[in-house]
Amino acid sequence: MADGESRSGKTLRFRYTFLFSNGSSDELTVELDYQTLTLIHEERASYPEWTDLGFHKCPTCPLSKATNPQCPIARNLVPVVDWLKDHFSYEEVEVTVESEGRRYSKKTSLQEAAGSLIGIYNVTSGCPILDKLRPMVATHLPFMTPDESTYRMISTYLMSQYFLHKQGQVADLELKSFLTFLHEARETNSAFCDRIHVLGVKDASLNALSNLNAMGEIVSLSIEAEDLKRWERMFVKHWGGSDPGMA
Repeated sequence: MADGESRSGKTLRFRYTFLFSNGSSDELTVELDYQTLTLIHEERASYPEWTDLGFHKCPTCPLSKATNPQCPIARNLVPVVDWLKDHFSYEEVEVTVESEGRRYSKKTSLQEAAGSLIGIYNVTSGCPILDKLRPMVATHLPFMTPDESTYRMISTYLMSQYFLHKQGQVADLELKSFLTFLHEARETNSAFCDRIHVLGVKDASLNALSNLNAMGEIVSLSIEAEDLKRWERMFVKHWGGSDPGMA
C-alpha cells in the first residue's frame, strides 16, 4: 500500500498474514479511521452472548448496557476469536504484518502473533479504559520486547501529559496516574480472559490476552523498581542534565 493511498482514503490498514507449519495460511486485515484511529468494522445482525456488556463485565468498566449492549472490544473481536478457537497458542507460525510503507515478518508462536493483532482491537474499539493507549497504534510496532513496551507506553503517557499541560492542566510527571491506569488495564484484560474462557476454546485466545497483560506488568515493575536509569543516562547525556550514575 502506498503511503498516500491510506492518507487520501482516510484509513490506516494493518494486514496480518499467518503461515502455519502445515502450509495453510490465513489473512486478517484491520482498518482504522486515519484521524481518530477508530476501528472500522461491519455491524452484525446479532452477536453471541459472550459479547454482552454484562457478561463477566470488567470491574472498572463505566459503560451502561442501555447505551452499550455489547462490550465494544468483544463485539469487534468476534471474528478473531472465531478464528483462534481451534488453535493452540504454541503453534508455530510465520507472521507478516504490512502497513504504510513497512513490513514486519517473524517466525514465532501463535500466542505472540495473535497478541500483536488483538492489541490493535483492544485500544481502538471504544473501551474507556484501554482507549488511553490508542495513540500508540499510529506507530504500531508488532512483537514488542519488554524494553520497547516500556519505552513506548511511557512516551505515550508523557506526551498526553504535555498536551494536558498546554491546556492548563497539571501534568503528571511522576507517572502516578499511569500506574493506576496499568492496574485498570490488567483488570480489564483479566476480566476479558474470563469471557473467552467460558467458550471452551483452545488456549490461543486466552494466552494472547494474557501476554498483553504481562506487557503491562513488565512496565509497571520497571517503574516501581525505578529500573529506568539506563534511559535516564542516555537522555541527560544528550539533552543536558546531571549524570544519575550507574544503577
